[in-house]
Amino acid sequence: MEYGMQYRRADAFDKLDADCWHEIEVAPLEEVKRIQEKNLVAQMAYLKANSEFYQNVMAEAGVDFDDIRTIEDLQKVPYTFKTDIRESLAASKPFGLHLAANPRDVIQMQASSGTTGNPSYVAMTQSDAEMWHEMSARCFFANGIRPGDLVLHGFSLAKGFVGGIPVVQALQYMGAVDVPIGADGGADRLLRACADTRPRAIVGAPNFVLHLGEKAEEILGVKATELGVERVIVGGEPGGGIPAIRNRIEQLWGAKCTEMLGGTDLGVTYWAECDAQTGMHMVNMDHIITELLDPDSGKIIPFEEGAKGEMIYTALGRQASPVLRFRSGDFIEVLGTSCSCGRTGPKIRCIGRTDDMLIVRGANVFPSAIHSIVNDMMPDTNGIMRVVADFDGHTTQGALKVIVERGPERDASDDAALKAKLETRLRDSLVFKADITIVAADTFEKPGVAKVALTLREFPDLP
Repeated sequence: MEYGMQYRRADAFDKLDADCWHEIEVAPLEEVKRIQEKNLVAQMAYLKANSEFYQNVMAEAGVDFDDIRTIEDLQKVPYTFKTDIRESLAASKPFGLHLAANPRDVIQMQASSGTTGNPSYVAMTQSDAEMWHEMSARCFFANGIRPGDLVLHGFSLAKGFVGGIPVVQALQYMGAVDVPIGADGGADRLLRACADTRPRAIVGAPNFVLHLGEKAEEILGVKATELGVERVIVGGEPGGGIPAIRNRIEQLWGAKCTEMLGGTDLGVTYWAECDAQTGMHMVNMDHIITELLDPDSGKIIPFEEGAKGEMIYTALGRQASPVLRFRSGDFIEVLGTSCSCGRTGPKIRCIGRTDDMLIVRGANVFPSAIHSIVNDMMPDTNGIMRVVADFDGHTTQGALKVIVERGPERDASDDAALKAKLETRLRDSLVFKADITIVAADTFEKPGVAKVALTLREFPDLP
């Protein structure tokens, strides 16, 4: 699909007062499925002709590309795991055996942040890059950014990952202007740029954006609420969907906070929360087919309210680095199937990553869920915690060690009571036994360029 010029979409400002960026977002699901299956047939034909990697996958599985014509037919196709991509990349650097375009047609590369292993390097043709811009524009528009907005860049710009240059490009494409400081510039420079340029919106990781809001008065002499920001768009790590963190961000900035979700193998962002703030919509259904995998049964289940599982993605229209039935590792809950905004994609929140999940005496525990409860207990805590998984693998029969920073106004003499209160709350809410260690506020390093790692593999030396 062609979307026009590389920098700004020609009709960007025509969308200023629109209800959504693209009509697919509000299309009836029957029409969406028809479009998806048309694009799926074209993508399978492309892979059959151009992807030696998937030719081998399909041959080993005894599946013919021509037999995959419906979304249900996809269940005949093997999953692509992150390990498959890493092995492909290692076997043929830099873009892997799964490169399915002429290398001369590659115009851009991106990398994952590498938080779950070595970075993945992704190639893009011009068509791929324009598709990325389009997908991100739909998300940013749903999140509340509009053509003409100044947007303060709070993700890293220096690490070569999708929160950097592709965010700049997507904002340009949709008619907004990125203020390109980046988390690498530090809180001081970001906040001073915010005071100088008065952006309408900020994009960044939730914990870092929260940290910026807390530092504003110290650095600038004014509260963040006085800087004119109306929108805070967060993603890249859990937090935006945690009510206590969202509420704190909104209080600090005096702005509405909405969440987005994506991943390097498919694009910058493809799920986005609207003004209703009731979950993230899939707004790119013509470019990505989503399936929901029930981890207990191993079966694909419908997107129905209350359903939980791992997201499986198939890229449509992708040329250079296509993925087919990609196991994302994102474990989500479906919050609803309709919305006051009119978007028809299901609404979700990301509970955590399957590779972060710990099994404590048979109970599945996500560090992000512990984080949510610790945040709910502010001001007794200051919302900062770390899980210590100092055992082999992801399973333990012992109590799970959790380090929690006490609230800055709380006396250390009350730590025993806070420890008991937290352990009871975690047991009652998440059905596992915790061994809490209370530490002083500001024990752990403040958020910065890197994503906040909630899990430690060794118990740290504490002051």
